[in-house]
Amino acid sequence: MGTSNAYGGAGGSTPLIPSWLQGEEGAAAGDRDETQTSSDYGAPPAVPPAPAARPTPQLGASDRFTSARSNFTRFASSGGNDRRSLGRAISQYVSKSAGGSRQAAQRMGSARGVGAGLIRFLNDAGANGAREALRTLSLDSLAGRPIEEVFAGLADYICPEGGTIDEGIARDAFIETIADLAGAGITNIDGLAASQIQAVFELYATHAIEARIYNDIGAKVITLPTDPRSAEKVQAQLRDFIQRGVSDAINAAGVDIQSLSATAVTGFVTTVYKSAFDVLQTIGDAEAAK
Repeated sequence: MGTSNAYGGAGGSTPLIPSWLQGEEGAAAGDRDETQTSSDYGAPPAVPPAPAARPTPQLGASDRFTSARSNFTRFASSGGNDRRSLGRAISQYVSKSAGGSRQAAQRMGSARGVGAGLIRFLNDAGANGAREALRTLSLDSLAGRPIEEVFAGLADYICPEGGTIDEGIARDAFIETIADLAGAGITNIDGLAASQIQAVFELYATHAIEARIYNDIGAKVITLPTDPRSAEKVQAQLRDFIQRGVSDAINAAGVDIQSLSATAVTGFVTTVYKSAFDVLQTIGDAEAAK
């Protein structure tokens, strides 16, 4: 239950959005007008302006994880029976721990990039065939192999092993997705329909959000309950809860996933994560009110 990167959980006073995630959609550092150089006039080269300083990350309230963790602990201790506590935990995680759906989506970090890379590859394979899509990534040797082997090789390209919790979450979610492919009826990477590409992304985003939540508010209770069947029920309940939110978010986007350009994919993925957290908060509030 949980991921191999589980730890003690983020501290409440840590930034809502880490500094290394800020400004990722802005212009590249050092962009400047070079159409005219000082050497044209025989003058010393101009000193380029200093890059703009990044804003200081906003610190969260020291207790912002407390309520969500307490309710998640109650849910886990109940063996998955206390749905009200699950609803409260998820709603409070989005609204209070993460600071809202937009910042919750930003906290997904590497999982957004991996999700976008996965969609781009699957769209390429659908349009040009798996062999050509793999060739462009210098993964020709995987052509014709079982889909699980193709995805395993793709993992090293899209989400190589890294040393941060964020990178670990993204890779663990990808590995979990590979294990779910057969159950989703996806056994051949050639000729994937838009609905199948959507299904793969839905699986990935679900696992990524699940892993993020475990690491933020569930790390200290991943060994509860001690009964394996109850532990499986806890995990299944949370995953089903999250998948409902992700599925609703993708469907609400109303986008033909195969029609997305390579540059439009990133915006689509970010929108889906934000919308998914909105839906999760709404579903959570509804469960808590029952």
